[in-house]
Amino acid sequence: MSKSWASTLRLPKSTFPPRPLPQAREQYIQRCADDFYKWQAANRPADNEFVLHDGPPYANGSLHAGHALNKILKDIILRIKVQQGRRVSYIPGWDCHGLPIELKAVDATQGKTMSPGAIRAAARKLASDTVLAQMCSFRSYAVMADWDARWSTMDMAYEIRQLRLFQKMARRGLVYRKFKPVYWSPSSGTALAEAELEYNEAHVSKAAYVRFPVVMVEAGYGGLPGLEGLRGRLFAVVWTTTPWTLPANRAIAVHEDLGYVIVRVGEDAYLVAENCLERVARVLAGQGQTVEVVGTVRGSQLTQLRYVNVLRETSAGPQPFIHGSFVTDGSGSGLVHCAPGHGFDDYLACLSLGIPVSAPVDNDGLFTEEAYPNQPDRLKGISVLDGGSAAVLDILGNDVLDVHEYRHKYPYDWRTKQPIIIRSTAQWFADVDTIKDDALRAIHQVRFVPEQGKNRLEAFVKGRSEWCISRQRAWGVPIPALYEASGNAVMTDEVIDHIISVIQRRGTDAWWTDAPEDPAWIPESLRGKAEYSRGRDTMDVWFDSGTSWTMMDRQADLYLEGSDQHRGWFQSSLLTRVAAMADQTTRATTNTLGLSPFKTLITHGFTLDQDGRKMSKSLGNIISADQVMDGSLLPPLKTKKKGGNGKNNNAPSVKDALGPDALRLWVVSSDYTHDIVLSEQALKTIHQTLLKYRTTIKMLTGSMHESARTAPLTAVDQIALVQLGDVMAEVSRHYQAYEFNKAFAALNRWLTNDLSAFYLEALKDRLYCADGGGVLEPVFVGFLRMLAPVTPVLVEEAWEHRPEWMKEYEEGVLIHPLRQLYWDPIVDEDRLTMDPRQLRLDVPVLMRAHAAIKAALELARGDKVLGSSLQCAVVLEVPEGGVLQALERYTDELEAMFVVSSVGLNGAVPEGVEWKYSEEFELEGKQCKAWVLPPKQAKCPRCWRYVAPKEDELCGRCEDVVAEAVQ
Repeated sequence: MSKSWASTLRLPKSTFPPRPLPQAREQYIQRCADDFYKWQAANRPADNEFVLHDGPPYANGSLHAGHALNKILKDIILRIKVQQGRRVSYIPGWDCHGLPIELKAVDATQGKTMSPGAIRAAARKLASDTVLAQMCSFRSYAVMADWDARWSTMDMAYEIRQLRLFQKMARRGLVYRKFKPVYWSPSSGTALAEAELEYNEAHVSKAAYVRFPVVMVEAGYGGLPGLEGLRGRLFAVVWTTTPWTLPANRAIAVHEDLGYVIVRVGEDAYLVAENCLERVARVLAGQGQTVEVVGTVRGSQLTQLRYVNVLRETSAGPQPFIHGSFVTDGSGSGLVHCAPGHGFDDYLACLSLGIPVSAPVDNDGLFTEEAYPNQPDRLKGISVLDGGSAAVLDILGNDVLDVHEYRHKYPYDWRTKQPIIIRSTAQWFADVDTIKDDALRAIHQVRFVPEQGKNRLEAFVKGRSEWCISRQRAWGVPIPALYEASGNAVMTDEVIDHIISVIQRRGTDAWWTDAPEDPAWIPESLRGKAEYSRGRDTMDVWFDSGTSWTMMDRQADLYLEGSDQHRGWFQSSLLTRVAAMADQTTRATTNTLGLSPFKTLITHGFTLDQDGRKMSKSLGNIISADQVMDGSLLPPLKTKKKGGNGKNNNAPSVKDALGPDALRLWVVSSDYTHDIVLSEQALKTIHQTLLKYRTTIKMLTGSMHESARTAPLTAVDQIALVQLGDVMAEVSRHYQAYEFNKAFAALNRWLTNDLSAFYLEALKDRLYCADGGGVLEPVFVGFLRMLAPVTPVLVEEAWEHRPEWMKEYEEGVLIHPLRQLYWDPIVDEDRLTMDPRQLRLDVPVLMRAHAAIKAALELARGDKVLGSSLQCAVVLEVPEGGVLQALERYTDELEAMFVVSSVGLNGAVPEGVEWKYSEEFELEGKQCKAWVLPPKQAKCPRCWRYVAPKEDELCGRCEDVVAEAVQ
C-alpha cells in the first residue's frame, strides 16, 4: 500500500501493552483492590450490605494454590455483589492457636524444658509474623478486604468473646468433664477432635487370636451343652487388632441374637460364633488337632458366664460376658474383647452396666505400671504403638492362638502423620445430643452450593453426640476451671466470670505465668475454703475459630471454604451458635438473628497436581500461587533472535509472568465444586485466553473514536449489541448461581464467535477506511463489566490505557468499569433503529450463511486461488420465504458482515470463470448453497476491497473520504 493511502487510514493506536508490565502491577492492585473496597464502602448503600464471613486460614506457613483458590472465589463473589449495587463487608481473619504453631515455634525436645509463658511468646511471634506474610500474599492476588480491621483468634477481644460464649454454654449445662475414651495423639501429647484425623489405608497392625479361660461354677459352665466329661478348660476366643489394649480388658461382648458353637480341640473347648467357625477352626487346628462341634447356644445364654483376664492383678475377680449391639459375625470370632478405656463402643456398652474404665497408658503412649500389676516392670515404659502389642502377647504365652499382620484403615494425627490411640482421660466435652435437633433444623434454612453439601453437614452432625473441646497444650485459650487438690474441677458461673475478669485485666498469658498460688484467680467466696489450682487445658482450635460468628450482629450472607470444613469450621460454627442461641423450651432462637451463622454455604474442592494427587507438604507437590503468577510453571518465552547465526545464547530466559490475572482465570475456569487440577496444560490454556483478552482490549482501546458516539448505527452494530446483551445476561445468570466456570465459557464463546470472528471482522473496513463508527465503546464497557469480578487488575489496566478523549471527560460522565452497576445502560436506546427481537430471529440465518461462506473460502485457500476473503464475490442460493426475507433485510450490509467484496442473493452463478467453490448448508429444513467466485471489480489500493473501477484507482467511497480529509 502506498504510504499516502496509509496515512489516510484510522489504524489502531493503543498504549496498552501486549503483556502486563511488572512495575505497574502494585499500583493497579492498589486501585482495584484496596482503594476500590474503600470506595464501595462509602458509595454503596449501608442498608443493603452483603457480609462474607472469613473462614480463618491457619497462621503457620506459606500459602499455596489452595489458599488462592479460596480467597479468589470469595473476592469474585464480593465484586459481583458490588456490581449488583450492594455494599460488601469482608474482614479477613486468622486461626492462630493450636499445636502446629506451637510445634513450629518451639522444637519438640526444647519445648519440654520451656515454661508455658516462653512457649506462648514464641508461638505468638510466629503467628503474628505469619499473619503479615500471608496477608501480603493475599493482597498480591488482588483480593479486596478491610485488611486494617483484620482479626485473629489470639486477639484479646476475640478471646474474651470466646470465653463469654463458653460461659453461656456452661450455664446451660452443655459443658461437662468426663473420664472417657478420646482420640489421643502420643506424638502430639494431646487429645484430638475427629476433624484433626486423617486415615492411613495402608496401616499394618499386629493382630491376634487370644483365648480367655471361662470360670467354672458349681453347675459347670452355666448348663452349656457338649461339655460333659471335659477334662480341660473352656475358653472364649477373641480376635483383636490392638493386643496392647488387652491389659484394659474388662468384658467380652457377644450378640444375644447370634448363634455360637462350642468346639472341642483336644482336651479343651472353645466358644466361637457359628458363622466364624470356618476361619477360627484353621487357627484352632493349627497344631494338627481336630475341631469338633459339640454344642450350639444363643448369645443370650453366654451372658451368664464369667471369665478371667490373666493380665489383671491376682486379686481381680472374674469378668462378665455382656451383650454388645455392635458385635457381628462378619470378622474375627464373633466375641469382642471390650476395653472401655480404649474404645467408644466398649465404653458405652460397659457404662450402662457400671463396669469400671481402665486405661494404663500415659500421655506419651507408654504403658504405666497398672498395665500388668503382678509384674509392673514387664510393661511399664513400653510404647503401646511400638512394641506394646508384642510385649503383651509375650506375657500371654500359650493363650495366644495366632499372630498375623493385618492391613487396614487406621486414624493418624493429621499434623504429625503418626498413628493415634483411643485412650480414656479426663476431658471437657460439649453436649451435642441436646442441641442436635436444633442444629439440624438450622441446616434446613441454609442454601448449599453444591447441594450435596447439605447431606454431608447433616451426616456429621447426626453422627455426633458430644465434642471433646479440651486440649493439653500451652498455646491456646484456657478452659476457665479451678481444681481442688483431689483433682475435682470447679467451674461454676461465678468461677468463670471471675476468671474472665482477671484475664481482661492481666491478659491470657497471665493464666500460665502468674504464680500458682496467686489468689487473684480465686473468687472471694472460695478463698480460704480449700487449695485451688488453675487448670492447664486449652480449648480445641475448632472451638476457637467456631466462635468467630460472635463478631457479627447478624447472620453472615455467606460462608465459603473447602469441603473438609463440613466436619471442621462449618460444623463448629453451627454448633456453637445453636448452643448459644437456641431456646430449648420454645424451640426458637433467642432473638431474630437466625439460628445458623450462615445463610448460604459454598464449598470448594482441593487442588490436585497434574497426576491427580492432592497437594500436600508430605508429598512435596505443593504449588504456590506465586509460581502461577510469575509463569515459572510454563516454558520461558522465546526471545528475539540476534546475530548472524539466528541465536541469542546469552539472553536470560524470560518467564511468561501474567500476574494475578492468570491465577484468577485459573480459578474461574475451574469447576470449583470438585477437586481442581493445576497443571502446565491447564495454565497454557489460561495464558492463551488471557493473551486473547489483552489482544482484544488493545484493539478496542486503539480503535474507539469519539465520533462513533453520534454516528448512525448499522445493522451489524445492532446485531453486536444484541449479542453483547445476550452474553451479559447469560454471564450474569451464572454469576448469580455461583457457576463461574460456566460464565467463563459463555464469555469466551462470545469473544471468539460473536466479537472476534464476526463483529470485529465485519467492522474493520468501516473502522479503518470509513467513518470510524461502530459500537466499540459499548463493547469495551460490556466486556470489562463481565471481566470486572474475575480480572480486576486487567480491567484497571485497560481503563488506564483508554483513549485520551475518554480521559478528558469529567469524572461521573464516564464511570470506571469497576464502579458501574452491571445493568447500567451501555448505549443510548434512542440510537437503536431495529427491533432486537427481529434481530435475534435473523441472526441464526446470517451466522449459518456466514459459516458456509467461510467453509467455501477455506476450500479456495487450500487451492491457493485467494488469500484475503475480500478477494471474492459471493452468491447465496436460498429458498423463497423467511430465509430470503431475512437476508434481504440486510442487503446493504451483507458484504461487510461476510467480509467479502460483493454478495448476490439467488443470482446466476457465471460459467467459465477461473475458479468457483461452494458449500451447502441447511436453514429451516431446506437446502441452501454458498458460492465463492472471483471478484467482479478491481482492488482498491486503500481499502483492499475489490470494488474499484480499475486497478490502482480508489473506489468511490475511498475517493470521498480522501477528498474530505484533504479539505
